[in-house]
Amino acid sequence: MLQSVNPALIRRPVSACRQRNFGSFIRSVLCLDPPPSPNDPTPENRFHPWDSSPASDLRTRAAFIRTKALCPVTNKEINYTCPYSGIPTHHSREAWEQDTEYHATKRYELLKLVNIYEHDLRSGREFPEFDFPEAQYRESLVNLANWDTFFYTRQFVSMDSDFQLAAVTKMLSYPMTIAALLHQHSPYFMKPKGPITLEGLKSLAALRYTLYPEARVSSMKDRPIRLFMLGARAESQLPGHVWKQLSYLFPNLTFELHFIGPEALLDRERGQYAYSERPVIQRLDDSMVFVHHTEYFHTLHEAQDFFPYDPYLDVFFLFHPGLSSPQTTDLWRKSMPGLLDSKCALFLTGYHETDIDNDIKWLEDNYADEMDLLMEKRPNLYGSTKWELNDMNPHEVFQFNQQVYGFRGKRYHAINQD
Repeated sequence: MLQSVNPALIRRPVSACRQRNFGSFIRSVLCLDPPPSPNDPTPENRFHPWDSSPASDLRTRAAFIRTKALCPVTNKEINYTCPYSGIPTHHSREAWEQDTEYHATKRYELLKLVNIYEHDLRSGREFPEFDFPEAQYRESLVNLANWDTFFYTRQFVSMDSDFQLAAVTKMLSYPMTIAALLHQHSPYFMKPKGPITLEGLKSLAALRYTLYPEARVSSMKDRPIRLFMLGARAESQLPGHVWKQLSYLFPNLTFELHFIGPEALLDRERGQYAYSERPVIQRLDDSMVFVHHTEYFHTLHEAQDFFPYDPYLDVFFLFHPGLSSPQTTDLWRKSMPGLLDSKCALFLTGYHETDIDNDIKWLEDNYADEMDLLMEKRPNLYGSTKWELNDMNPHEVFQFNQQVYGFRGKRYHAINQD
């Protein structure tokens, strides 16, 4: 037997539904943005002190900072969390108050950005910005002037906040740094308007001759274009669809991405880096292959695993190599002769200006007579916009691939006529 229902209980939800539909219709007609979701990221709802963070790994990072880092004022262990940034920074509140440089430079503002970006990635919100576009229509020209024009002309989801930019640019920084350097519509121009030198133009022209087969005046037998990434870490762990953005900018070509170094192969199940005597090959599709080498470059070079090198088909990338770092400089001394002997273009990036300046000085001090400058140091137009933290020194913040520089083994050596 059916029970009677109070009509008033029906009219209220129907009225509310109509109001919502009518409101959506008005917003659609007037091209208004939809009302914000309570889970949309803001500096307020993404701020949590790391010591009491809802994310366990950030609480672990806070404990690591307290254990390993030192206060810049007292040179003692860190026991105090900055109330502005939410990150442990000083030994005590007194030391925090006495750090005039910290407050004068407002370093806490950058640390706060580190904090809220990290919490946003762990917030569980939807990430529509990760829905990357696929193949580009041939009739549509990509503008590589900067992130904004690239996203617009590639028809990415509209990046409406710095949170979305931070999340996406960190992932895309690696393939887009490569693309912006090699593309025929590169935003980097020849001197004096840009940082590219005459030797740089020669190397890039050779690579573009291969990258754009329709423009060739003669035929040549192609093999895949090899992109060597030495000291590979984060770049070797990017999902395939991120690297695929590179293929969309260079259609009808085959790329081999060689990730080289002891951190080039991550065993995700065990959460640790794996070693393999043989290269580990992963074929994404017919146009892109990933090859992971867990040996150092100098070992592979001496075994002639990559011979012959070809400046028309091969290019090297050193993302944050730490050439001058005491921990790695001896290894780079072993690899650099082989890199310079290849005569192929080499591009390196830095976390910030100090980082890349140290690497450039190391190169000039040790190999000035053996290298040609291809590209003067400059800010990378496709550096990540997400701020990162050095847990060993929580006062150091940086961005992936923030600076870029190019060089090559000298092609023509001076001859003494005496």
